[in-house]
Amino acid sequence: MKSWYLYIAQARTGRFYTGITVDTQARLDMHNSGKGSRFAVQQGPFVLVYVSQPLESSIEARKLEITVKSWSQKKKKMLINGEWSLL
Repeated sequence: MKSWYLYIAQARTGRFYTGITVDTQARLDMHNSGKGSRFAVQQGPFVLVYVSQPLESSIEARKLEITVKSWSQKKKKMLINGEWSLL
């Protein structure tokens, strides 16, 4: 069974893209090649700034993605910087 990952990529504009995947490098390459979401096409190129620990299922990954996508830019920066106690 493949592990899933939550990832956060930062665009040249400073904005974050949050997603889930089983292969973070392939997904980043897809974003940077102009494929994938409309946001990625408009905001890219991207640099990977956060990758979660392996998640057991796509369901678990999707739930985490929904949660993190609802967070403010400030809260996402705290996650990226490892400021767990402040979350």
